[in-house]
Amino acid sequence: MFKRMKLLGLFIGFLTVGNVQAEDYYSSGRAGEVQRVDDGTEFKVCADQDNLPYSNSKLEGFENKIAEVLAQDLNKKLAYTFWYDRMGFIRNTLSAKKCDVIMGTTSDYDALRTSKPYYRAGHVFIYKKSSGMKITGWDSPDLKKATIGIVGQSPATIALNDYGLMPNARPYRMQRDLNLPPSYLIDDLLAGEIDVAIMWGPIGGYFAKQSKEPLEVVMVPDYELVNAKGKTNWNISIGVRKSDKERLAMIEGALERNKDKINKILDDYGIPHMAVVDGDSIMKVYRKGKEVNKETRGDAIPKTE
Repeated sequence: MFKRMKLLGLFIGFLTVGNVQAEDYYSSGRAGEVQRVDDGTEFKVCADQDNLPYSNSKLEGFENKIAEVLAQDLNKKLAYTFWYDRMGFIRNTLSAKKCDVIMGTTSDYDALRTSKPYYRAGHVFIYKKSSGMKITGWDSPDLKKATIGIVGQSPATIALNDYGLMPNARPYRMQRDLNLPPSYLIDDLLAGEIDVAIMWGPIGGYFAKQSKEPLEVVMVPDYELVNAKGKTNWNISIGVRKSDKERLAMIEGALERNKDKINKILDDYGIPHMAVVDGDSIMKVYRKGKEVNKETRGDAIPKTE
């Protein structure tokens, strides 16, 4: 959930894997505990214990695997503090100094010091291959006939509304419901409750790859120059505390040395990703959008009667 909330900022098992120590998993992160002292030997990650495809307590997520690569490169012991990835996540983990590294955040998230981006992700359309639909953009005729599942108030709702598709929408709540698995939109798609799911790509791509029924995964065209709040493609970075300049420099070196391994992990997990856009930021997008000629911007939005 925190990852989705960060995207709107304009808007978390006891198992030994690699060099991760099982006793580290829940050794900190509880409210009221004594603050941890970093002795420099750990690569300690703040993560959600039940939030695939990102992370879980069994270390099955793609961010768990990337963290393993970086810790090994840096010759540090990989350890975790788990906390549900929702409101209060940073306050109870990174800011409380229970851990030091957040594996995925938008590159211009100003509450953190962020690394150079190591991949770029966006929203996706997902639908059954057996449906016969062909959806490539917001103006695709098949989209106009579909029941569309979408997370309410997510950036993709901006274009959805501008294209007159809101009556087709079945909104899902933005605040994470811990009673539901992260795959809930894909589950409803497979059950026939919705015809198309519009999702954040890493989540949608991963669960689409896990599906026994073949699904199409299509990148949503970015809408940022029409409306900055409709920005759906984002650079993704690692985040640390604002004061951790040296730690971040160390991490950036490891990211650079392990580009190929990281991209393979993303591909193995079905995470749709694209080339990083240097210098991309929401404020830059906003300024660009204001500079777009009004006539051009008007032509980009379909006329409705």
